[in-house]
Amino acid sequence: MARVGSRRVRLARSLGRLLAVGLVAGLAWAGGLVWFANAIPRPPAEESADATRPTDAIVVLTGGSGRLGTGLDLLTAGRARKLFVSGVYEGLDVQELLRKSRQSPSDIECCITLGYSADSTIGNAYETADWLREQGFRSMRLVTANYHMKRSLLEFRMVIPDVEVVPHPVASPNVHLEDWWKWPGTASLLVTEYNKYLLTLLRYELEMLLES
Repeated sequence: MARVGSRRVRLARSLGRLLAVGLVAGLAWAGGLVWFANAIPRPPAEESADATRPTDAIVVLTGGSGRLGTGLDLLTAGRARKLFVSGVYEGLDVQELLRKSRQSPSDIECCITLGYSADSTIGNAYETADWLREQGFRSMRLVTANYHMKRSLLEFRMVIPDVEVVPHPVASPNVHLEDWWKWPGTASLLVTEYNKYLLTLLRYELEMLLES
């Protein structure tokens, strides 16, 4: 009986430790989520000094509202020599893309390149890296959603560490960052993006460790 009692005590202690570790991990995750949400750029951050600084290229990651229009406006304003749109679906050409964006094809068609191979943020980074090397460009302005920017910058840093990347976040009207926890759609989006960012950060740290 004494042995059985001792085993139960050890089991209870082990479960207690596991619960404590789980509680600490959960609190750390939740605290990180709050930090992540608060660190997302809000307007007028998009109108910072970096917004007017020229770069060799503008790169737009498809997948969200306002990104392409912002990229085209930046190109028209002369913020870069060329625009690269990464992650475009097969069959879409530049003229159709400009028509969808209500832009005149004759004005800027010659300065736009579409990338069709990327289907993820990692793919965006590699597809863009190949194009930048072909063009001989050393700086780029990255246009993507504000909540997606932190992970995108990390992915691009791993693939093209020698290229200067200027962030240009775009705010979506459908993502409510103020009191985000009150909006189920926004909360779900931020939790998903935060988890993806943590996995990307883990990959980044492992790569740095292996290279050191």
